[in-house]
Amino acid sequence: MLSPITGTAAGVPFTALPPAGGGTAPLIVTWHMLDAPRSDAAFAAALPMSEVPAWRVHLGMPMCEARMVDGSMDAGLALLREDVLMSYLHPFVRQAAEEFPAALASIRAQLPVDDGPIGVLGGSLGGAVALRILTDTEIPVFAGAVVNAAVRMRSVVGLFPGGYPYDAESEKAVDSLDFVAKAGAIAGRVPLLVVSGERDHPGLRADASDLVDALGERSELLSIPGLAHPLAEEPGIEPAPQLPVAREVDAGLTRWFRRRLAAAAPLPQ
Repeated sequence: MLSPITGTAAGVPFTALPPAGGGTAPLIVTWHMLDAPRSDAAFAAALPMSEVPAWRVHLGMPMCEARMVDGSMDAGLALLREDVLMSYLHPFVRQAAEEFPAALASIRAQLPVDDGPIGVLGGSLGGAVALRILTDTEIPVFAGAVVNAAVRMRSVVGLFPGGYPYDAESEKAVDSLDFVAKAGAIAGRVPLLVVSGERDHPGLRADASDLVDALGERSELLSIPGLAHPLAEEPGIEPAPQLPVAREVDAGLTRWFRRRLAAAAPLPQ
């Protein structure tokens, strides 16, 4: 396997994995989790998709790893304590989605990716970013996938202790990140693979199932036995050996993206 390439794209850190033969190939972009693996490099190690004949470019999320304030998670934790939705979850997704068009242009300028539609993949909160790219942008996409994703942000907020004090502004924000409600926009654009760990949070599993039901025939649900929410061991910042459950996810994603690439254009023999 060719060595990872690291760099920045319009200020966004990335870890890029070349296709096996190198050279020009389609592009798949990913956004990592805030649980382990919580960096672009660690996500690339957990889900390398080595047998997909495409560039896999794993982007760093805001305020994570290289973009942590003063090299520490303290600033992010302070925002979480201040207001889990309006200071933390919603701004993370919004910034990651809004900075993506410029990052994509920079990736295309730096790497030999083709100019066709891209694939998108997100894990946990990164899944909300991938889904927002599908619902709120016109960037051409050939297929999408999410893993233990934040499909309904209201369910994610409910994972934090204490009842959240919703008001008109926060109700609007949380509803803007309800992708079951936006399923029609996704189904009209691309096929979507929804990967759900059988030991993930029950609310997130229910949301994954609801999303697949709402999307209909253009989606698939892949349940992974033994998989809880994280895909890697803590601390999940540095690349680590792939866990067996992550290997199962990786195999499912590989089959999905190979099939979707083949549908768009025949794979090289």
